[in-house]
Amino acid sequence: MTGKTAPKFVLASASPARRRLLIGAGIDPIVCPSQFDESTIQLNDPVELVQQLALGKVNAILEDLPRHLLKAGHHDVSRFDRMVILGCDSVLAIGGDIHGKPANAAEAIARWRQMRGQVGHLCTGHVLVAPQSQQTLIRCQVTEVYFAAVSDRQIEAYVATGEPLNCAGCFALEGRGSVFIEKIVGCHSNVIGLSLPLLRQMLAEVGVAIVDFWSP
Repeated sequence: MTGKTAPKFVLASASPARRRLLIGAGIDPIVCPSQFDESTIQLNDPVELVQQLALGKVNAILEDLPRHLLKAGHHDVSRFDRMVILGCDSVLAIGGDIHGKPANAAEAIARWRQMRGQVGHLCTGHVLVAPQSQQTLIRCQVTEVYFAAVSDRQIEAYVATGEPLNCAGCFALEGRGSVFIEKIVGCHSNVIGLSLPLLRQMLAEVGVAIVDFWSP
């Protein structure tokens, strides 16, 4: 990408897992956690729900983008001639129910007792905004997750680690929860927090190649 600086990538999320995925793909994001109140969105369709939650996160950042960038340590935003903002949200749909993060350990144990031996659908909403071109893309990626028929003892031991309390669906595919997943069908990174193949496609739609972020 001769003669151009790399685009700036703003992640409207505090999720360490999403940040790690982006860094692994060669994107060093500016992290701007959204203070969006997710309780304002109440929908029964998991795909529509995660899309609207992701959109709410991005819009909350866009309402005062200079302040959020300043808080993230970026003072001269005028030099950002190319920028994209990504918001994501994930839920697990299983047995007719929609699950985000569990409220506490007891809820996590109850969920795992429901999930074991079942197949769930991990839905992640992706919203990508390119402010300069005023483009907004809204997408969802769905991955099938096959849960092992784990015992009560295994469930309680896993919840005691604290890991599932911070994850949509009560498990972390990149952590200890991976040992209780028999297989997944679909995008692997989507289960962790965002679909990298889908992100590549969305970036291309707004005129940005993912390899542009690899430039110095």
